[in-house]
Amino acid sequence: MVDAGRARRLSGRIKQIVATVIETQIKDPRLGMVTITDVRVTGDLHDATVFYTVYGDEAERAASAAALESAKGVLRSEVGRQTGVRFTPTLTFTLDALPDNARHIDDLLAVAAAADAEVEAARRGAHPAGEADPYRKPRTVDDEAE
Repeated sequence: MVDAGRARRLSGRIKQIVATVIETQIKDPRLGMVTITDVRVTGDLHDATVFYTVYGDEAERAASAAALESAKGVLRSEVGRQTGVRFTPTLTFTLDALPDNARHIDDLLAVAAAADAEVEAARRGAHPAGEADPYRKPRTVDDEAE
């Protein structure tokens, strides 16, 4: 096992290398607007999971996934050449679910805001069922005179 700092530095370096190589060297027409969002390296530095997002619909995501799988060897050899580690990690590409999760959270927040607005609208015209001030107050001299 390697310390977490070294694994974190290696994952940052792999992220930078993969993003640069995709931008400059990979000329596959199937590759769309790909953004490398994160890289996670295992504790033994033998496997790296590369998370990416693709701008577009499901067909463009599938085409970009196929293009990344076909370019995996080029990307791995470039990572090995530029990092200089003894064992070049194997690269696994995974579509990042973060944008979908964020969109889902935004939808849930919109539903909650709409429910809050309904409660606020119902509260605005409501009056208390009992007295305006239902709490007991200590008696004063003026109250006893009445």
